[in-house]
Amino acid sequence: MGYYYQFCFGGFIVLSVVLLIYQPTRKQQLEQQQGVANDDEHPESRWYKVYALAATADWLQGPHLFSLYRDEYGLAPNVVLNLYLTDFVTTAISAYFIGVLSDKYGRKLLCMVYCVSYALSCFLTIVPVTPLLFLGRILGGVSTTILLNVFDSWMVTNFREKKLIENGCDLSRTYAATSVVNSLAAILSGLVGEVLVWATGTRKSPFFVSVVLLWVNLQMIWSQWGENFGISASSKPTQDTTRRRLWSILKTPSILALTFASTMFEGSMNLFVFYWVPTLSSLKKSAGELPYGVIYSSFLAVSLGAALAFNIIMDKRIVKYSRVLVGVLVVADLCFFKLASVKTETSAFWLFCLLEACIGMFAPAVGYLKGTLINDDFRATIYSIMRIPLNIVAIVSLLTAQGNDNIGGVFTACSLMLTASFTMIWAASLRGMP
Repeated sequence: MGYYYQFCFGGFIVLSVVLLIYQPTRKQQLEQQQGVANDDEHPESRWYKVYALAATADWLQGPHLFSLYRDEYGLAPNVVLNLYLTDFVTTAISAYFIGVLSDKYGRKLLCMVYCVSYALSCFLTIVPVTPLLFLGRILGGVSTTILLNVFDSWMVTNFREKKLIENGCDLSRTYAATSVVNSLAAILSGLVGEVLVWATGTRKSPFFVSVVLLWVNLQMIWSQWGENFGISASSKPTQDTTRRRLWSILKTPSILALTFASTMFEGSMNLFVFYWVPTLSSLKKSAGELPYGVIYSSFLAVSLGAALAFNIIMDKRIVKYSRVLVGVLVVADLCFFKLASVKTETSAFWLFCLLEACIGMFAPAVGYLKGTLINDDFRATIYSIMRIPLNIVAIVSLLTAQGNDNIGGVFTACSLMLTASFTMIWAASLRGMP
């Protein structure tokens, strides 16, 4: 197909730049509220800097882990599978405990633990001794739990405690900007990681750079972040009271719907990650290898553009967040339905791009809804509990993907899961979900 994929990637980058130019800004918000512009440093800049380093340290490792295990260490396929399963199982088991600890002892403290535990995971990963590799995956699973739940909890609570809305900030815009930062971190990490591997001749080098970034991040969190907690230490509620309050939050229709939708959506996307390469490979007509690196970068650029578009759409306040979420789930459902019987390489590529656009909008929409619906007392705990079903589905997905050649059947199952998801969110939106 010549330079088709390179051309598409360039087009997605140009589109993202245009969307970036038209982003609503804090200055505009202040002008609307006060009639003046405030030129002080963005009050959320400390959040973006820390999150960018944390996400980059994570993204640097992911693309090279499988190749490191298989190609450099020569591990058997079943050992590699068990290493990944160890990561997912640890993430599932540690989720609740990490949430409780962070609410009780402080989110800042647990974010610092993330830097230390992930750095140790990196060191253990570059030592080709099987028991140490498994220990590294255990630490990696704990670190992933902290990154996905505790950082987010700190940000939302800090947003409320500092009353940032009075300073021209907006929680929806913050989530969209965080998704943009995450996408940029992924794109940059992919480029830097490949350069490091090329320059050093080993896939261990990105892990060394991750350790450096985590050390810098630790210093920034220590010096620039304030601590915030869940339940006030002075209130000291009993264990029974805590459980009742947790259950009362978890059983609300909106939280149940969000938990189910997140589980089904992200579980489907895990399968998309496993199967996009074999799908395109089975459909390609031209000779030679497909430019998988360029294709993957295109996916990330689409996700970036979708997050930027989400920011513009929601700034107009013309549609509820829950309705946007319904739309995202419907589009993703249709994509998987079409992928189950896709006939051409080009069609598959564009359907995958649409799925990435859904990912770019899903994350800030769900983040905002959780930030609005869940109170600060149990925020990290609730976030962690909501991810437990997803972690279980991730384990099942990994086992399903291993040696499963029925790609059409897998995509059909994803479509069915998403049909149930958007039905639940639609019902919740009718009952008052924002």
